[in-house]
Amino acid sequence: MTVSDTALNALPPDKQLVVTAILAKLTAIAGVRAVVLGGSWAHGTQTSTSDIDLGLYYDEKAPFDIAAVRRVAAEVSVDGEPVVTEFYEWGAWVNGGAWIHTAGGKVDFLYRNLDQVRRVIAEARAGKTTLDYLQQPPYGFRSVIYLAETSICLPLYDPDHLIAELKQAVVDYPPKLKESVIQGNLWSVEFTLLHARTFASRADVYNTVGCLTRALSALTQVLFALNETYFISDKRAIDTIETFGIRPEDYRARVERILAHPGADVDALSQTVAALDELFRQVVDLAGAWYQPKYGL
Repeated sequence: MTVSDTALNALPPDKQLVVTAILAKLTAIAGVRAVVLGGSWAHGTQTSTSDIDLGLYYDEKAPFDIAAVRRVAAEVSVDGEPVVTEFYEWGAWVNGGAWIHTAGGKVDFLYRNLDQVRRVIAEARAGKTTLDYLQQPPYGFRSVIYLAETSICLPLYDPDHLIAELKQAVVDYPPKLKESVIQGNLWSVEFTLLHARTFASRADVYNTVGCLTRALSALTQVLFALNETYFISDKRAIDTIETFGIRPEDYRARVERILAHPGADVDALSQTVAALDELFRQVVDLAGAWYQPKYGL
């Protein structure tokens, strides 16, 4: 087994020891084609209590044995029986894994189907993306997350250079992806605002606020695309947007005002929708020729 020192060095010494021991066991399992360090430790956004995310890559037609993964998880667990799932037990995108409490802290295994990742990257390069709302809160799972994961992950074990090949495919942000994300999401916001105005005029808090969160989630996608940055998670999305060169002024403060105090009567709700509309118009201006409205709304 050859382990990448670059990836291990992203971890503190105590966690390096645990991950090295886990890798020795995982890489002995037939069908484990690659293992990567992902999540906040790979992205450089970790805290001292952050979980260690390990991606386990396999071929669709020759997956590894879940029972073998379950044995590894049990061997390194220091706090009872760990959770280990079957393939796709967590959904079509977060397609299984394990939660383990180890001597070096919490470690998560995340299964990744190499063929699925390749398909998603190819589709994204052609401008096709998918949103699976039911996969995870708060706004669902977007297929572009696979490209972000591929971009930031640090290969720990990649004997056949499979991860290296995937990473090469996402070095440049695809122009067709940029076009489709901007066009599709700005149209979604424009259409959502049309409904939000009606709901606000009826003092319909439930539906107005639903429109606010829907529209702001779409604006998040647009700003990531305008800055040619792969979206990876809603958890720190606003923090990331604050670092972008292309964004509306005072974006975080304006988003938080819209969401924190939407109001409960016609006047307040309508003012909040108007604030969202102003934010939308500014993002449209930033998008320039990347956005062409479908209809004259």
